[in-house]
Amino acid sequence: MTPRWRKSQKGKVCSMQYHNITKDDMLNGDGLRVVLWVAGCSHGCRECHNPVTWDPDGGLIFDQKAKKELFEQLEKDYISGITYSGGDPLFVSNRACITKLSKEISERFPDKTQWLYTGYEWDEIKDLSVMKYLDVVVDGKFEIDQKDTKLHWKGSGNQKVINVQDSLGNQKIVLHDS
Repeated sequence: MTPRWRKSQKGKVCSMQYHNITKDDMLNGDGLRVVLWVAGCSHGCRECHNPVTWDPDGGLIFDQKAKKELFEQLEKDYISGITYSGGDPLFVSNRACITKLSKEISERFPDKTQWLYTGYEWDEIKDLSVMKYLDVVVDGKFEIDQKDTKLHWKGSGNQKVINVQDSLGNQKIVLHDS
């Protein structure tokens, strides 16, 4: 096995690793979606359902092949959009790549929605440049003590499903209608 530091950088799109691309997903946002599961998270939520994604060096290099796979899914009429999850797409080393990718998707697929799950709170991230390309952010760490399987699009009661553009325009949090 090749050590991680010797992995090929051929076709590398940006400095980010990912674990999986899920197709036809109905659990991580409105409609049928493609989900990019990125590597890297520093929140350490107790009983996280995806701890394998915490290591920013885990998974695969996000390269042209992965990007092509995402775009092929987004070209399908029945796909509503993309959801970024993980790990944490807003883990510091992922931010530039997620911003670049979300901008390109916004330009190339303007009718597709973009959702993002993060352990950061809205006030910590609302000023990031990626926000101008996102439709919905689900914010906040997963809190096992507030876990509720009946909640829509979130795992614990402390998390918020935020309409990004309305929140930015109104200078206050506007929740996304379920």
